[in-house]
Amino acid sequence: MSSPVCTVPFDRSGPAPCSRREFLVRAAALAAAAAFAPSGADGAPHAGPRTRLILLGTAGGPRPRANRAATSQVVLVDGVPHVVDCGEGVATQLVRAGVPLHSLRHVFITHHHSDHNLDYGNLLILSWVSGLRTRVDAWGPPPLDRMTRLFWDLNAADIRLRTSDEGLLPPAPLVHVHERTAAGTVLHADDVTVTSALVDHPPVTPAFAYRFDGPDRSIVISGDTRRSEALVRLADGADVLVHEVMSIPGVDRMVARLPHGGPRLRRSIVAHHTSVEDAGRVAQAAGVGTLVLSHFVPADDDQLTEDAWSEAARSTFSGRVVVGRDLLEV
Repeated sequence: MSSPVCTVPFDRSGPAPCSRREFLVRAAALAAAAAFAPSGADGAPHAGPRTRLILLGTAGGPRPRANRAATSQVVLVDGVPHVVDCGEGVATQLVRAGVPLHSLRHVFITHHHSDHNLDYGNLLILSWVSGLRTRVDAWGPPPLDRMTRLFWDLNAADIRLRTSDEGLLPPAPLVHVHERTAAGTVLHADDVTVTSALVDHPPVTPAFAYRFDGPDRSIVISGDTRRSEALVRLADGADVLVHEVMSIPGVDRMVARLPHGGPRLRRSIVAHHTSVEDAGRVAQAAGVGTLVLSHFVPADDDQLTEDAWSEAARSTFSGRVVVGRDLLEV
């Protein structure tokens, strides 16, 4: 019996087959035919990349925006989710992208700014109430372990009620936290190797970039950083580099209109982010195939069109440039 055809709510070249069970699960979650499964009904990989990247949220900074969700992305390797950063709304964005929350396997935090970690705990507990029954490994700088334990304490009443009333297993034993302070290999499995580099994001230390070498593609996530030679080395020859970008004229306009704006805020933003032109220079030096612009600073400036961002990156990078948007698959 042939598999049903699944469609997706983000850019793809066309529909792809998936298992009937996966079709029903995702249709129920999205109230429509949704994302394609990583394998066909017989378990064999179907045509298409085995290593996929979906931008979940592309806004830089902690303020909620109407046009973009907060920073997060997911790398799926043979369907297994590796979430990088957990800005506000990450769980909802995963559902919108067609990634079942109960399939969560790995979470990577680049650094401890609220636009990158605010919904870390929420992602864990929302995955749990959505049917998560398997191990999750969380990776990131200290104090990730203490943050995790405090989140269980914060939600102890709800957890206690759901375990006794609904028969759910306690969530804490499912989550294994790995705190990291140094660069190097983070995870090595049969289908993916994850390595990290320390990037420059003062005053936050440590701050990481992550590289995912899957069976068919290599994807690098910059995290937040100013121009970084360590990132150039990490991204050497990668297929895709997702890099945060800043427009200095846009920052000037943003600071002027914010109630708490002023020279101190401007100095802080400019000191620890990368201009879009410098992001192009990093990609050029690393020899990557595709530069994906994300974590836009500012994220809500009408003068900064997709063309404006793209042209600025193309002025210093000769490869393919993609201007990121929420739920875009690259």
